[in-house]
Amino acid sequence: MQNWYNIFPKNLSLSIYVWIIFSLLPFYFIFRSTSWFEVILGFVLIVIFFLAYRLSFLSNGWFLYVCVSIMMAISIGMSLFYGYVYFALFLAFFIGNVKHKGGFITLYVVHLVTTMAAAGFSVLTQEELFQYQLPFIIITILGVILLPINTYNRLKRQKLEAQLVDANEKISQLLVYEERQRIARDLHDTLGQKLSMIGLKSDLANRLIDRDTSKAKNELADINQTARSALKEVREMLSDMRGAKLDEELEHVSQLLNAAGIAVEIKGNKELKQSPALVEDVLSMCLKEAVTNVVKHSQADYCSIEVSETSDELKLIIEDDGIGLSQPRTTKGHGLRGISERLEFVNGEVKIESQQGTMIEIKIPNITQQVKGEGAQ
Repeated sequence: MQNWYNIFPKNLSLSIYVWIIFSLLPFYFIFRSTSWFEVILGFVLIVIFFLAYRLSFLSNGWFLYVCVSIMMAISIGMSLFYGYVYFALFLAFFIGNVKHKGGFITLYVVHLVTTMAAAGFSVLTQEELFQYQLPFIIITILGVILLPINTYNRLKRQKLEAQLVDANEKISQLLVYEERQRIARDLHDTLGQKLSMIGLKSDLANRLIDRDTSKAKNELADINQTARSALKEVREMLSDMRGAKLDEELEHVSQLLNAAGIAVEIKGNKELKQSPALVEDVLSMCLKEAVTNVVKHSQADYCSIEVSETSDELKLIIEDDGIGLSQPRTTKGHGLRGISERLEFVNGEVKIESQQGTMIEIKIPNITQQVKGEGAQ
């Protein structure tokens, strides 16, 4: 659960200073005793309590319940003989960390009953001492009632949230894998046979070019026709893909930034005219990942998004005035890694600068002119 060298538990429901006070208070109570035997006995009980407390965080099964039983016995003894009831809060916190529901309920009920009984008996037998502590004893009993339930529910919620995050990551990975497989199958079915035919006919034309020029020309004509047909099928496949539109994604991320209290400015062209659908889809997903990082991590007040499209390349720049990257530039988080992986499909590249804020520059080469040139041949 926790490292052995942590004196105080992590994720405290109370301030650490409160825990320090409750850790030092028992020494004050035992040194009030007039007998050295009582002082030594109290000191030994305190040491045993904290030792059992730390061992309980490292234990499972029956030994854990042994440690809790020892702590309960010491807590009752400190209440009855020294007037110190606040060990009950340490126990209350630990019981909230018990994962097994049956064990949690059992320990909770036993601890609540014994604490109330010991506190009540101590109030009756040490009235002069407890008349000054009664409000704190009432607060302690309320803590024994509420703290285990609050801790148990909080840890359960954190566990469910962690499982949900893991599940979402696995789903995202599976979706990316499935999408890659689908694209690979479509490309194989579309291009595989025709590229094989082009290769065979190219070899045949190469052998015929010196012996039979007429047949070689016919083979070259077939190669040309097959290439045109393959190019047409690829274009149809890309147009059939339901990709994200850049102008729609720009509108979405603008709403996201405004909701997060970040001023946004969009520059350049919202509609792409020279880029294929696949490139627009990839760029839109990269924009979404980058803006999500800005909202989650940058603590920025302003973000600018610039899109520029030329005959040579498509460029996207996302710049914010936040705290910059907390990690070295050589490392990448999940979002930036996802951007890099998506850009590999379209031979794109990403550059990140983090000085006063963060700038993410994405470049994708524009192949539209090249495709048009091939289609005109």
